Amino acid sequence: MSDKFNNIENTGVVTSVTSEFITVEIINKSACASCHAKGVCISSDESVREIEIPQSISTLASDYKVGEEVKVLLRASLGHRAIWLTAVIPLIILMVIILLFTNIGISELVTGITIIATLALYYFFVYLFKNKISKYFTFSIEKLSK
Repeated sequence: MSDKFNNIENTGVVTSVTSEFITVEIINKSACASCHAKGVCISSDESVREIEIPQSISTLASDYKVGEEVKVLLRASLGHRAIWLTAVIPLIILMVIILLFTNIGISELVTGITIIATLALYYFFVYLFKNKISKYFTFSIEKLSK
């Protein structure tokens, strides 16, 4: 079974089952989703995500039916890796450029343009290697214990 401290868990509904993937729809809710005023509040945010979970020995298609509620798991260490890829590394790049260009005496306009260009290039490379990166971020699935 899953260990809450080693996995990031979300509940979802199976939307399709094929020979290669089990597709699960997860509803992401903002932190204020449980607020009583969420119906009239502009800031309440809810989005639907579909996750394809590859079939393996532990996730056989015959075990899951469309419409069934399941638990989708991602190892917490992979969540930390995602944070590094999307936030920490870009922040480090930004800080290095700011410190380097400020010490050299380059204008703020050039520094800002360089930061934008460098971060755009960084995210472009992340996009180019998304298939390779996505191989590390594999989800698993469990039945909900009722």
